[in-house]
Amino acid sequence: MKSNEPLNDMENNSEIENSAQEPEIDGFLPDANEEISDPIAKLEAELTVSQDKYLRIYSEFENYKKRISRDRIEQIKMAGSDIFISIIPIIDDMDRAIKSIEKSTDVNAIKEGIQLIYSKLKVTTESKGLKPMNAIGKVFDVDLHDAITNVPAPTEDLKGKVIDEVEKGYFLNDKVIRHAKVIVGN
Repeated sequence: MKSNEPLNDMENNSEIENSAQEPEIDGFLPDANEEISDPIAKLEAELTVSQDKYLRIYSEFENYKKRISRDRIEQIKMAGSDIFISIIPIIDDMDRAIKSIEKSTDVNAIKEGIQLIYSKLKVTTESKGLKPMNAIGKVFDVDLHDAITNVPAPTEDLKGKVIDEVEKGYFLNDKVIRHAKVIVGN
């Protein structure tokens, strides 16, 4: 190729694009080293953008963890609220019973009122999953019972079994929440 021959269209267009991207400072065109720094600057800019995105995502994730932790604590605090809401009417009944005890002289009416309140409490707690343990006559089980003492068994078939129950044990949804305090025959 001769130096005065025109360039083909592709070469001509690329020269025009390169000259448009390279700024001229006081009649001085950037040299080859500065062209290399342009891609580096571009990569640095991309790195900065990526780091910014990373920090934002990291911050959002940290905020998410804090929010979940606060929500979990709030759920734990309010976990028993439905039980308390169901027990509040029973507390109201007890308040009325206490007031009526002060004014009433009829012992049978007081006994009946207390029995009604007790049965209402029992039904309410059983509907929420609380069930009493039946320990008397059962084989002593350390997973269910706490032995307070051993006494001689009145009959041979009661050896190693629960003879008496000092304090009732309870299940909540088939999980022991209070062991029964029992007396075991030996």
